[in-house]
Amino acid sequence: MKLADSHCHLIYKGLGEQQPEVLARAREAGVVAMLNISTREREWDEVIAVAEREADVWASVGIHPHEADEHPDIQASKLIEKARHPRVVGIGETGLDYYYDHSDRDRQRASFRTHITACRETQLPLIVHTRDAEADTAEILREEMGKGAFPGVIHCFTASREFSEIALELGFYISISGIVTFKNAKDLQDTATQLPLDRLLIETDAPFLAPVPHRGKTGEPAFVADTCRFLAQLRGEDPDTLAEATRANFHKLFAKTLA
Repeated sequence: MKLADSHCHLIYKGLGEQQPEVLARAREAGVVAMLNISTREREWDEVIAVAEREADVWASVGIHPHEADEHPDIQASKLIEKARHPRVVGIGETGLDYYYDHSDRDRQRASFRTHITACRETQLPLIVHTRDAEADTAEILREEMGKGAFPGVIHCFTASREFSEIALELGFYISISGIVTFKNAKDLQDTATQLPLDRLLIETDAPFLAPVPHRGKTGEPAFVADTCRFLAQLRGEDPDTLAEATRANFHKLFAKTLA
């Protein structure tokens, strides 16, 4: 299998200290493309540096909704300027998280719209985090799409089937993480069987959410192979076919990876 991990955090604790070994294990498992995601402005340069160093790693620039209070003055112009770097292929992760409410909801929404402005200008994909905020996420995406189209992905999808249909209608891709392998993820598993193959991505969100049979361990990009095999069995597809399709989708969405 040749796989793409569409969302991981290679500088985070658990991966950053042993990054060469983590990357070697990923490559041995068949991972040929990784998107290293930023969540705070202070991470941008380090995330980009990894992508400069490693030919199979790319970077994003963004502010996670948890960090919205710490970045009250984030400007689309700053995201756009940083996104000019040849190894930056996406904007985010951004979005809304009403489960933890680590940041004020108004600030989260404002930050989300700022990122969308940057996506519309650059036409780089929006990397969306949404948790317990389906209605507001859908409303903002629909409103902003009405101002001008932009590409994107709902990362680590755990929302309802209804939300998946809205995202697909808006032209978004949907990325499935190791959560789909969990025993208590029946609703997600049901939704995952219905997602069109040409709009599907797979991710680890490493170092988080290690899939079965690694649950409880530090997640790493190599584990995207386990999620791929589980998802293929769930959908009644050949694992190699699913790996090839999701990797092709990754490069189609994050088109700058082919530049």
